[in-house]
Amino acid sequence: QSDYYQIPKADLEKIKEEEEKAREELSKQVEAKEEEKEQTLQEEITEYIYHHVQDSHDFSLFSTKDKKTGEKKYYGFPLPVILIDDGVKFFMSSKLDHGKKVVESSGKYYKLYHGKIYETDSEGYISYDENGKVTNVRPLDLSITKSVFSILLVSILMFYLFRSLARSYNDNNQIAKGVGRFFEPIVIYIRDEIAIPSIGEEKYKKYMSFLLTLFFFIWFLNLLGLSPLGVNATGNIAVTFGLALVTFLITNLTANKTYWKHIFWMPGVPVWLKPLLAPIELLGVFIKPFSLMIRLYANILAGHIVLYSLIGLIFIFKNLVGSSLSLVLVFFISIIEVLVALLQAYIFTLLSLSLIHI
Repeated sequence: QSDYYQIPKADLEKIKEEEEKAREELSKQVEAKEEEKEQTLQEEITEYIYHHVQDSHDFSLFSTKDKKTGEKKYYGFPLPVILIDDGVKFFMSSKLDHGKKVVESSGKYYKLYHGKIYETDSEGYISYDENGKVTNVRPLDLSITKSVFSILLVSILMFYLFRSLARSYNDNNQIAKGVGRFFEPIVIYIRDEIAIPSIGEEKYKKYMSFLLTLFFFIWFLNLLGLSPLGVNATGNIAVTFGLALVTFLITNLTANKTYWKHIFWMPGVPVWLKPLLAPIELLGVFIKPFSLMIRLYANILAGHIVLYSLIGLIFIFKNLVGSSLSLVLVFFISIIEVLVALLQAYIFTLLSLSLIHI
């Protein structure tokens, strides 16, 4: 033991360097084995499902796999990557090459690993702790991801459609024309069957722009998620959180005195019971928008997983009977999902309105 403690510092530093190199080599070998590992058909289908429901830094339409090399070739287009790390770093996601390449920007290196961008070295080294979690630093990621791009696309589409609808009203003696004839009955239904019965004819106009934006925004995103583009914006918890947050702010910032009185000093309740019920009522202020967020997120995510799982069964059965049954199921579930896309937009709008107190 005395000889061990007398090892020179230079030798100790050498030992540490060798240990660090050995760890790096082991990490690279683990990554290489993961890449070389052949996937079963079930694992490949599961990967495709997860890839669809998760957000990504590029807009991939589809991919093919080379049978000889096993390499995947992606077809789509890149999106802007914006990182905040000692300044703003900007580059296109094509440079990351789906995690195969390391990107150098202003003297720092970045790598895409399992859908997240980490700071690394020129070799793309990813380190782990004892529990197998990545220890590399993650910069603040403000990238235009697939979900963000879809939201911007739907926003532009809505602006164009309803601007055209408003113009047609002005130019055609208050009569809609073109595509506006399809949307006009929906707008009237939201006004006459949702807004006016809940708020009243005097004040419903104050909230109509919010209700219409909420309904058509969710509906268009849901329909976009059923397209072959593979978008899952409303199945992203961050998107539904943003929608629920807007509802929460409008509900509480526009509420009148009666709303707060019913929370902190409920009428018709014994005085001794009011202090006990007040915390529960206050908690309900946060629980209601939270339930809106979870309801939309869970329903859309579950629908996408079920639909893609049924499509995967077509390739697993590999026979006329099994594949045909799966195809029929996919057809009927797709029709149901179209209805669910509309229904979820309606429910979210209706429940958001039910939280508003005039």
